[in-house]
Amino acid sequence: MQYAVEAENLVKRFGKTTALSNFNIAISPGTIVGLLGPNGAGKTTAVRILATLTRPDSGRALVYGNDVVRNPVRVRRLVGLTGQYASLDEDLSGLENLVLVSRLSNLSRAEARRRAQELLEGFDIVHAANRPVRTYSGGMRRRIDLAASIVSRPRVLFLDEPTTGLDPRARSDMWTIIREMVGEGVSVLLTTQYLEEADELADTITVIDTGRVIAEGKPHELKRRIGSQTLELRIPADADTETVTRILEELTETRPDFQAETRTFKAPVQDSRIMSAVVRQLDLADIAVEELALRLPSLDEVFLGLTGRHKSDSEATDSGTDSGDAGSDSQATDRLELTR
Repeated sequence: MQYAVEAENLVKRFGKTTALSNFNIAISPGTIVGLLGPNGAGKTTAVRILATLTRPDSGRALVYGNDVVRNPVRVRRLVGLTGQYASLDEDLSGLENLVLVSRLSNLSRAEARRRAQELLEGFDIVHAANRPVRTYSGGMRRRIDLAASIVSRPRVLFLDEPTTGLDPRARSDMWTIIREMVGEGVSVLLTTQYLEEADELADTITVIDTGRVIAEGKPHELKRRIGSQTLELRIPADADTETVTRILEELTETRPDFQAETRTFKAPVQDSRIMSAVVRQLDLADIAVEELALRLPSLDEVFLGLTGRHKSDSEATDSGTDSGDAGSDSQATDRLELTR
């Protein structure tokens, strides 16, 4: 099978700092791969190499079989990029921005106008088409920035923290748009600081730290890799907490954590069949249950377990390239480069 994107042993250094070290990734057509890692892990560096904006020091990367170093022009015809900040002209309207990008992508004036109108409708921005982008909300800016990234109908889309700073509703709208594009066959590499976003969207996840891949797999596989499931049990205010503690301790072979404020017990379990045993013992003890659940670790817990720190605890380590401080000017340059 030909991968949409394939990278083998990519290495990139900035002075004495190694941003990527033998980085590998593979993206199947029509799927989303989430690229997770703490600040400075090398996520943006990887995206820039795959999008032909940065040359690797060694290794190989292909987009539908086209080498990003040997055939950058061909690769750029296949990819789109949305960075961490909206790379738009604030003084132009949404329509004018899309027409401009379309013209830079070698569409005729008539074709550029048609494509811009099509995208405005598809991204629900028609009502603001003629307003300056500086008057747009954060969610609208991200939508039109994403629209600009797919003017040329790319087969591969690189999304570098596309929902940064958005409120939950705007983020959900972006998720819907991304799913629709994947449904049409677009392949996506998604970097994100929102672990629930990767859990919601990604078919597979690659975790990197200090430029190295430290784990990869489907979200549920990574969760199972970290360790045990957690049994959560909430009881009424008048229930006998000592009896519940004894039952859970006997069945899980560990003393459960009890939160008095919420009347909730938590205990790690290795075998999901313990839940039915807990139900039986509580029933025999005539103890009512308000809530009972068995859950896998969250992606936050996976991230902490794999990297040894929370996602926001790390300092940037690749000369600012992955620290999120590049700003919109450099990202506008990135988009211009991709249209060449």
